[in-house]
Amino acid sequence: MLVTKQPVLRRFWYALLPMTALDDGPKPFTLLGEALVLWKRPDGTPVAMRDRCCHRTAKLSKGFVSEDGNIACGYHGWEYDCSGTCVKIPQNPSGAIPPGAAVKAYHCQARYGYAWVALDDPLQPIPDFPEDGAAGYRRIFQFYEEWQTSPLRVMENSFDNSHFSFVHKANFGLFDQPQPASYEFRETDYGFEAETRVPIRNPEASFRITGSTAPITERHLVNRYYLPFSRRFGCMYPDSGIHHIIYNCATPIDDGRLMLVQWLYRNDSEEHCSTQALIDWDAAITAEDREILEATDPDACVDTRRRVELHMPSDKPGLVIRRQLLGLLEAHGESEVFHSH
Repeated sequence: MLVTKQPVLRRFWYALLPMTALDDGPKPFTLLGEALVLWKRPDGTPVAMRDRCCHRTAKLSKGFVSEDGNIACGYHGWEYDCSGTCVKIPQNPSGAIPPGAAVKAYHCQARYGYAWVALDDPLQPIPDFPEDGAAGYRRIFQFYEEWQTSPLRVMENSFDNSHFSFVHKANFGLFDQPQPASYEFRETDYGFEAETRVPIRNPEASFRITGSTAPITERHLVNRYYLPFSRRFGCMYPDSGIHHIIYNCATPIDDGRLMLVQWLYRNDSEEHCSTQALIDWDAAITAEDREILEATDPDACVDTRRRVELHMPSDKPGLVIRRQLLGLLEAHGESEVFHSH
């Protein structure tokens, strides 16, 4: 599926940049093939608009934030407010601003420490992640990195228990137990919730992660899929009562690239397991996922009636994701599923 050819995908929120990345000025980001600039106003609210000055087409991301909180072009200093309207032309301080002097602005909000953007009027709000700010939980920013694959592949992989024994055999996968545990599905207005229990290997390096010293422990997973490309990895370790809850947003840059945004919630303390230990542990696992996903065809086909991929019964989560995405496309008159083959 070529994400840039599906207009309905423009009507969802995506996590683009850490809010801290905007502290020192405007930054560029490409979302669904659209070149954007983001900056932060004096009150801390983020703004997103097209990364192109309407004067001489210079990239606004090469400019700066004015004292009034507007973005100023680095070429001639033209300033634009948060609506994209040109409000100042330094070379003509007393003259009228030409009609139509404006740059397209986009929906932009700060949530969970990131700037989120929707290119068109959103169909749903930014997903609600109840652990954020909840008593007893700490939030840890883990990864913000570009992957050469598709967001659909990432979402499928996120719910694919059958790859644990192979892709993650160096970490927690049980190589001699390749049969995946089954999921219990509950479809929701945002996607679905999938619950299962998975036995995992527990090497000494993961004792503080799992809170257990047993050689084999268990993950009680309550995972969620949020249309189109976000998910919750809701891991609870029954032996210790520790919650290890990851949220991902596979933000589509273009048809072959995405930005993986990932952060973690834990109901323990820094003294129990350090932030760096949690980043390092999940980094090794995520690197294994990245390596295998970048070895797949990124042009994952949503409509399996058009191109057959051989799915096993254990692939049900991926098939549900595809069915829900296809239903979304068809509901908005986009039943034609573009791909490059």
